[in-house]
Amino acid sequence: MRTVYLLASFAGLGLTVVPAFLVWSGHLPWSTHAVLMAVGTVLWFATAPAWMHDKRKPA
Repeated sequence: MRTVYLLASFAGLGLTVVPAFLVWSGHLPWSTHAVLMAVGTVLWFATAPAWMHDKRKPA
């Protein structure tokens, strides 16, 4: 399950980075960019904590 969360979170991270470059290069309209960035941000924040937490117990 950790692998699924890892892949989903990196997909979300990609959706927050790649559209910015596509808008900059003129291949993507701003409205599509905004939707993709919002989806990517929600996906990242929903899945990243599932695999980023420290499994060690505090001392």
